[in-house]
Amino acid sequence: QVQLVESGGGLVQAGGSLRLSCAASGRTFSIYTMGWFRQAPGKEREFVAAARWSGLSTLYADSVKGRFTISKENAKNTMYLQMNSLKPEDSAIYYCATDNARRVGVPNYSYQYDYWGQGTQVTVSS
Repeated sequence: QVQLVESGGGLVQAGGSLRLSCAASGRTFSIYTMGWFRQAPGKEREFVAAARWSGLSTLYADSVKGRFTISKENAKNTMYLQMNSLKPEDSAIYYCATDNARRVGVPNYSYQYDYWGQGTQVTVSS
C-alpha cells in the first residue's frame, strides 16, 4: 500500500499563490504516476495535473495550464503543486493520488488512481 499526506492548503486572495505538497510512504517503488484532483462543493472530482513518478511526462487540465506547475522530489518521495494566479473558482479540496499501473500516457481519470490522500482545503477569496 501507499500512504499519501497532503499539506499546504489555506486561504489566499485571488491572484495569490500556494504550494501544495504530497508526501508518499509505504510501497513508493510501485508508484508510476502521481496526480492532483480537486473537488468543490456540489461538484464532481476533477483532474488537475499529474506527472510520472520516474520521468518527465506531465499533464495538466486546461483550466490550470500556465498557472499551476507540478514537480517532484523523488529523494523525499514528495510531489508538489505550485499554484499561481489563483482564482475563486480554484477553491476546492485538493487530493493527491497515485496510479500504480504501468500504462500508456498520463492518466487523468480518478478511477485510474489507486491510492488517495485525505485532501487539503484551498480557498481563494475574491
